[in-house]
Amino acid sequence: MSQKLLYIEDDAALAMVTTRALTARGFNVAYFPAVNAVDVELHEFTMALLDLKLEEGLSLPFIQQLLAANPTIKIVVLTGYASIATAVQAIKLGATNYLAKPATIDQILLAFEGSAESAPAPIDKGEDIENMSLRRLEWEHIQQALAENNGNISATARQLKMHRRTLQRKLAKKPVSE
Repeated sequence: MSQKLLYIEDDAALAMVTTRALTARGFNVAYFPAVNAVDVELHEFTMALLDLKLEEGLSLPFIQQLLAANPTIKIVVLTGYASIATAVQAIKLGATNYLAKPATIDQILLAFEGSAESAPAPIDKGEDIENMSLRRLEWEHIQQALAENNGNISATARQLKMHRRTLQRKLAKKPVSE
């Protein structure tokens, strides 16, 4: 019997490739392009792969819904915009693991087992706050504020005392890895 996996991702091309690869590995994958599209029995799923950023905002609040429907579900949050703040928040909410894109199918499957050895980290190994560049610190601060405001750009911009368009430009850039 194959395991049922819920996959929520707004990038249709990535979702198609990932779904095909997971299905080839024996998983029964149910793909949805957004959290609001989920009108299914959540208790049926043993695993869930969530893209952090969706058109509606962050997928983190959905973690609680999944765990309420099935307390034994394993949840992996996948993101192209990794930050310490969102990683901590995802794990605190009950996610099994948090992966930065790009991640291979093998890394995703290891993440479901709770193994982080081969999973990409949100920041470089051994990097702590004293060794982060100013640009990386700014990125982490923005991500923390964004998480506190549930992905609301306008509220985050007000909190950070910057123009909303400036914040959007900063968020459109890839995370700083130095």
